[in-house]
Amino acid sequence: MTTSPPPPPSVDELRPLGCFGGLTDASLELLTELASVQLEGPGTELFREGEAGREMFVLLAGELEVLRRSRHGTPARVALLGPGDWFGEMSLIDVQPRSATVRTLAPSRVLVVSSAALDALYRQDVKAYTLIILNLARELSRRLRVADGIVADFIGRVTEDYLKRR
Repeated sequence: MTTSPPPPPSVDELRPLGCFGGLTDASLELLTELASVQLEGPGTELFREGEAGREMFVLLAGELEVLRRSRHGTPARVALLGPGDWFGEMSLIDVQPRSATVRTLAPSRVLVVSSAALDALYRQDVKAYTLIILNLARELSRRLRVADGIVADFIGRVTEDYLKRR
C-alpha cells in the first residue's frame, strides 16, 4: 500500500511563524510548494549531531528535544521545542556538520525547507528569500545573546567560588 505524502501547510499556518515574518501570502504559498512535510512518530531522530545537513525544519505540531553530547560523549538535553519553533538553520548558513541531535518526543508534523528550496525561492522571490535569511539571523543573534548570558553567569559563579576558597 502506497501512502501519499502529507499535505503542505496552509498559508494561515505559516503566517504567524517568526521565521517567515514579513512574507506575503503569495510568497508563503510559493514556499509551501517548494518545501516538504514529514510526519514522525515519537522517538524519531530527525538528524544527529555531527551529520551533514542542508535543510532547516519548522515544527508545525508535536514536541521535540535537542540533545548535545558533552566532551565525554554523554548526551544532554539542551532544549525542548514546540509548535512554531524552527531548528537546523545553522546548516544552511555555515555549511558545517549538525551541532546537535533532534528527536521527537510526541507525534510530530515538521516542515522541511532544504537549501534547494531556498535557492528556488531566491530565484523566484528574492525579497522573500532575504526576509527569511534576515529572520534566521535575528533568531541566531538572540540565541547567541542567551548563550553569552549563560556563559557569563557560569564564569561569574566559578570565579566567585574560587575567590571564596582562597
